[in-house]
Amino acid sequence: MRIEIWADPVCPWAYIGKRRLEKALTGRTGESVEVVWRPYRIDPTAPAVSEPIDAVMRDPFVEEALQACGPQASEEGELVKMSEVAEAEGIAGEWGAAWRANTHDAHRLLVLAEGEGGPVLQDAVAERLLRAHFVEGRDIADPAVLDAIATDAGFVRGGELLAAGGGDRRVRELLLTGKAEGVRTSPTFVVNGMSLSGAQDPALIADFLAEAGARSLRELPEEVERLRRAEALLALRDPLGALELLRPLLDEHGFDRAVRLVEARAYFHSAQLGRARRVLEGLVADGADDAYAHLLLGRTLRRQGEGEKAEPHLRLAAVMDPALA
Repeated sequence: MRIEIWADPVCPWAYIGKRRLEKALTGRTGESVEVVWRPYRIDPTAPAVSEPIDAVMRDPFVEEALQACGPQASEEGELVKMSEVAEAEGIAGEWGAAWRANTHDAHRLLVLAEGEGGPVLQDAVAERLLRAHFVEGRDIADPAVLDAIATDAGFVRGGELLAAGGGDRRVRELLLTGKAEGVRTSPTFVVNGMSLSGAQDPALIADFLAEAGARSLRELPEEVERLRRAEALLALRDPLGALELLRPLLDEHGFDRAVRLVEARAYFHSAQLGRARRVLEGLVADGADDAYAHLLLGRTLRRQGEGEKAEPHLRLAAVMDPALA
């Protein structure tokens, strides 16, 4: 079974969720389990250079941490400190993050660790990142700190690969993938297409794993999954993200009509009208019976101020499919 943890290492519930997942997995036999970490950003506006966290936020109350990370399971007693929750989950040491850190490079380190040594090495890096931020008060956006974390986890080349820019595109693509798949909080556990949001009780996580693990999921080709995610990003009004996910498909399957139509839609909705027009004119030339291509070409031409050229395409689309009128 493969468990994906979509999380941000500056979310306290990511650390709590890791411990609760480990408890939920205790005693499972007869099935191999693979845990992989995937990126989620709770503070995408964090500065490039870290800044100190206000002292009152170093050990927030549970409800304040919930607001930062998203909906979680409620704790007993509203005025519980995160340090008390962490202690109850066996996280040793004095709790308290010291820095508001941009986690893009920490996520890069995690994807590079997975590529270097698989899920086991990645999980070792994740554990040290979380401890460095929440217990040791270190700045996990500092390249020197990340290098030391990687080395301590056994990922000796981590700092070198980070300095060379490794993992950047992979992280950006995974962030878009998570958005398209509906990941909305840190942590989110995903197994066989099912998801569980929040650092839930270990018993609830165990029930989720049992249900999701028994699920039969038909795997789609990577190309189909990528196209589906690009369409999901369009529905979420992120056409530039859709284009980013489409890039490999355009390189390898640029002839495919479905790919070209999603590309045209993304150009149209990101106001790249010249590019949308070129793609749509090609689609109409290759398949004059495509009502939607005519509709979108007509709308593109109209937005370009070419109403006379737009009208025939709009009328033809309405005739072929009255629902588009």
